Amino acid sequence: MASKQHAADTHDLIRVEGARVNNLRDVSVEIPKRRLSVFTGVSGSGKSSLVFATIAAESQRMINETYSTFVQGFMPSMARPDVDHIEGITTAILVDQERMGANARSTVGTATDANAMLRVLFSRIGEPFVGPPTAFAFNVPTRKASGVMTSVTGEKRVARNEVYLGGMCAECEGRGTVSELDFAEIIDESKSLVEGAILVPGYTADGWMVAPYKEVVPPDVPIKDSTDEQRADLLYAEPRKVKVDKINITYEGLIPKIRKSMFSKDVDSLQPHIKAFVERAAVFAPCPECEGTRLNEAARSAKVAGKGIAEVCAMQITDAAEWVRGIEDKSVAPLLKSLLHLFDSFVEIGLGYLSLDRPAGTLSGGEAQRTKMIRHLGSALTDVTYVFDEPTVGLHPHDIARMNNLLGDLRDKGNTVLVVEHKPETIRIADHVVDLGPGAGTGGGEICFEGDVAGLEASDTLTGRHLSYRARLKDEVRERTGALEIRGAASHNLRDVDVDVPLGVLCVVTGVAGSGKSSLIHGSVAGHDDVVVIDQSGIKGSRRSNPATYTGLLEPIRKAFAKANGVKPALFSANSEGACESCNGNGMIYTELGFMETVATVCDECGGKRFQAEVLELTFGGLNIAEVLDLPVTEAHAFFSGSDGREGKVPAAAAILGRMEDVGLGYLRLGQPLNTLSGGERQRLKLAIRMGEKGGVYVLDEPTTGLHLADVENLLGLLDRLVDAGKSVIVIEHHQAVMAHADWIIDLGPGAGHDGGQVVFEGTPADLVADAFTLTGQHLAEYVGATDGG
Repeated sequence: MASKQHAADTHDLIRVEGARVNNLRDVSVEIPKRRLSVFTGVSGSGKSSLVFATIAAESQRMINETYSTFVQGFMPSMARPDVDHIEGITTAILVDQERMGANARSTVGTATDANAMLRVLFSRIGEPFVGPPTAFAFNVPTRKASGVMTSVTGEKRVARNEVYLGGMCAECEGRGTVSELDFAEIIDESKSLVEGAILVPGYTADGWMVAPYKEVVPPDVPIKDSTDEQRADLLYAEPRKVKVDKINITYEGLIPKIRKSMFSKDVDSLQPHIKAFVERAAVFAPCPECEGTRLNEAARSAKVAGKGIAEVCAMQITDAAEWVRGIEDKSVAPLLKSLLHLFDSFVEIGLGYLSLDRPAGTLSGGEAQRTKMIRHLGSALTDVTYVFDEPTVGLHPHDIARMNNLLGDLRDKGNTVLVVEHKPETIRIADHVVDLGPGAGTGGGEICFEGDVAGLEASDTLTGRHLSYRARLKDEVRERTGALEIRGAASHNLRDVDVDVPLGVLCVVTGVAGSGKSSLIHGSVAGHDDVVVIDQSGIKGSRRSNPATYTGLLEPIRKAFAKANGVKPALFSANSEGACESCNGNGMIYTELGFMETVATVCDECGGKRFQAEVLELTFGGLNIAEVLDLPVTEAHAFFSGSDGREGKVPAAAAILGRMEDVGLGYLRLGQPLNTLSGGERQRLKLAIRMGEKGGVYVLDEPTTGLHLADVENLLGLLDRLVDAGKSVIVIEHHQAVMAHADWIIDLGPGAGHDGGQVVFEGTPADLVADAFTLTGQHLAEYVGATDGG
């Protein structure tokens, strides 16, 4: 007789009922546990709202509630998602595309525990013996301490000049670089002080900042004609008191003074004109003391299998793995096994081309996501929910197959894997697909399809129709109008690359992740005056900033409202005079409850509209300012271009909105907070702004990030319009549809890291498909074969 199923085994679904987060419209869905579920739909359809802001957020909130109130006070506060009921959720682990913290001392090695293991290894078997693991840490300085030490048991001991070893290079403080100053940007030697010899912002010749220097150095003598003593006093003098107009003032040499006031601060926090000066005057060079390794001499002296710790960290990880395999020492066997497993995980995930000393802040969003993924690959945890945000970002089709294997491995260990994804290669491996839509923003937020991949293909949804979409190769390609010549490019892994980048056409630069695409284009093309670069660096967005403020759209709108009503423009700013006084123009009132989570409630005074009642009575074209900010871009474009018949024509606003529509952001609301936008949306918002600039060459870094299959066609149309308008467009891209649509392809490789850095093909897409000898050629031939070959 068959045994009866245990009640505990019946909970094999995650059930969500009545989710209304962001644009979700009472969504109810059942997701199978211990399976790979992929969430698809156009950008803005509600995928992230369902997966991240509802399921993952509720899981994290409930786990946080299990901690004591004291501990919760130190944790990020999370409000309960707007959902009727969720059951069956397990611990959620988010692997998102947020860039890693760009701390000056954070590297790939420190972010993945590789450095921690290497420090232990060198402290155990390094020759000569240097000290404990901290002696190899570039984050820990060597310190001397004296005083009374108390042990855990209360025993006291007097310590005199005890040395605590650290591995930090004292010269650069573990940063690996030192800033040298370009004196030509600080002092004009041909002028005297009264003629304005000091070029530092704020140091005007007749100003108070320069006055003390005139007391020490002859004010009317050119600096080059002053004595060595006077020059040293001007530049490097120790602080001392001098009298200026009978007032005692502290006099200090110019260089130490500006180092403290400008160069020691975070560059991004400085005012724009001072930031520009600092970037001009500071030349960052490898530290001469540690040769850029960040470690002091003692830490560099210890060797294991012929290599120092700094040499191992500088190696490509594939080579470091071979070095570990060559160590035979049974006393550290478990440590070597763990280290090798970590290095092999890097290689497996397609990051074998990185080195451990690579600064974490220089990793792309996709690389950062895959680096975070490494810690979960060897985890002993099972029955958890892994949530991925487009794990294929930045991956060549060749690497996507490896990523798919890893997602399958995580599932096969007994985990629930939820993936937000657009790439058909990853959608096809799903056990379960949830398609959201049908449109974006207010036109989305509904479940269009639930089921397996075969069912999705048979369905008449936008995703289903485009799943087998293939871009055709062009019958004719455009002729170049000129070329950007790159000669001897050797940054990072490039090997003296000579290549001509054609102008006046759509040129795609491709190759596997780590082959040198970004090094080539950002290193050799981006610096030119006529070049507009739209990369994936983040937009800093608070809950106060929105697409209207970020794009400069609000300026002509405010002026139009002011002119129509005979008042001043500042009334129509939620950050200025027109702001609701109760919530200061936020629309929400945020109550800090100390040890509990911050509570956000809609402002009673303005009802979340952010403006004073009298401002909302002033209209333009029949709408008040709050109603305008609530419009999606598409409707706002019709309103401000006058095509909807209302009296609301503002050509300057219509031009910006037209560009936003062109880049596929027609569903965004003008007043939507920037911190709710995805990475792909932010990049396209930047593209919309930069399209108005006069540059003749546009460089786009993976513009298909976060784009649905249907939107890729719109993007190709946009790129065509740019080229037809006389621009040259260079796209760094992996998407085969963009490659197939190109006029010219430059393919780098053949592999990643030191196996790449060469141009393996340059020519038309048709030639690349015909040859099909590179990895890209093989994948592109397979891709277009569906239509061109039958």
